[in-house]
Amino acid sequence: MLARLRNLGPIFFLTVVLPTLVALLYFGLFASDVYVSEARFVVRSPSKATVTSLGQVLNSGGLTGATEESNAVLEYLESRSAVSDINRDGFLANAYGDRGIFVFDRFGGLRQPNRERLFQYYLDKVKVENETTTQVLHLTVHAFDPERAQAINERLLERSEALVNRLSDRARGDALALAMREVDEAQARARRAAVALADYRNSSRIIDPEKQAAARLQMVSKLQDELIAAQTQLKQMETYTPQATQIPYLRTQVTSLQREIAAQTASIAGGAGSLSSTAARYQVLLLDSELAGKQLAATLISLQDARAEARRKRAYVERISNPSLPDYADEPKRLRAIAATLALGLLTWGILSVLLAGVREHRD
Repeated sequence: MLARLRNLGPIFFLTVVLPTLVALLYFGLFASDVYVSEARFVVRSPSKATVTSLGQVLNSGGLTGATEESNAVLEYLESRSAVSDINRDGFLANAYGDRGIFVFDRFGGLRQPNRERLFQYYLDKVKVENETTTQVLHLTVHAFDPERAQAINERLLERSEALVNRLSDRARGDALALAMREVDEAQARARRAAVALADYRNSSRIIDPEKQAAARLQMVSKLQDELIAAQTQLKQMETYTPQATQIPYLRTQVTSLQREIAAQTASIAGGAGSLSSTAARYQVLLLDSELAGKQLAATLISLQDARAEARRKRAYVERISNPSLPDYADEPKRLRAIAATLALGLLTWGILSVLLAGVREHRD
C-alpha cells in the first residue's frame, strides 16, 4: 500500500493525502458542533394591503404584511446596531468566544477580538431571509451551544419587536403632531380673522353694512314718498290757491326732503365713507373669517381622524414560530466535508497529473 502511494508521487500526497488527513483530523476530532436555532415571524400592519398567497392565509382581521417595517427589520438584523444591542452585557461575545470552542471556530481564537471583527463574525453566524411573496422573515442563528443559539435568536426577535413598536409609535406620533400643528395654525388664522373683523366694526362703527344699508334704503323710500306728497300738494296750491300761506312752508319742506334724500343716498353709495365702500371691505373680512372658521372645522375633523387612525394603525411583530431549541448539532456535515475534500483532492491530482504528463511528453 505504501509502495503504491510512493509510486503515485508527491503530487498525490500534497493534493489528496495531506488535505484528506487534515479534514479527517479537523472534522473528526477538533471541529466544534454547531447548533441551529430558527424562528419565523411576520410584521403586521392594518394600514397596508400588499400580501398574496400564504400571506392571505396568514392574514386575519384585515391585517396585512407591512413591507416597509419588514425591510427595516431586515436591515436592522444585519446591522451593527443589532450586535451592540444584544451584546450590551457581553453575551454575544461570550457565546462565540467560549474557551470550550475549537480555536479555529471561536470568535477571537487567533486574532485580537474587537467590535468590527465581532460584527463580521456575527454576519457569518446569523442569517435572515425575507420571503418576498409572503413577507415572512426567517431568522437562523448558528451557535456552539443549543441554549445559546436559542437565546441569541430570542434576543434578536425581541429587539426586532422593539424596533417595529418604536417605528410605529414614531409614525403615529408624527401624524398626530402634524394634525395638531394644522389645528393650531387654523385656530390662529381664525383668531386673526375674527379680531380683524371686530376691529373694523369698531373703527367704522358699523355692525353689518348690508342690514344698515337696507334700513337706510327703506328710509330713503319713505322720504321719497313724503317728497312726492309734498310736491303734489305744493303744485295743487300753486295752481288753485297761489296766495295760500302754506305755500312757503311746503316749499321749505320739499327742499328739506330733497336734501335729506341726497344725504341718505350719498351715505349709502357715495364716496369712501359710504356704506357701499364700507361693505366691500366688510365682506372681505367677513369672508376671511368664514373661511378661517371652515378651515378650523376641517382641521378638527382631520385631527379626530388622525387620532382614530393612530389607535387603529399599529404595526407589530407576529411570531409564526418561536426560536427553536435544537436537539442535535446540525453542523458541520463531517462525512460530507471529508468526502468533498477527498473528491476535490482527487480532481486536482488528476488535472495536475494530466498537465504534467503533457509537459513531459512535450519535452521528450
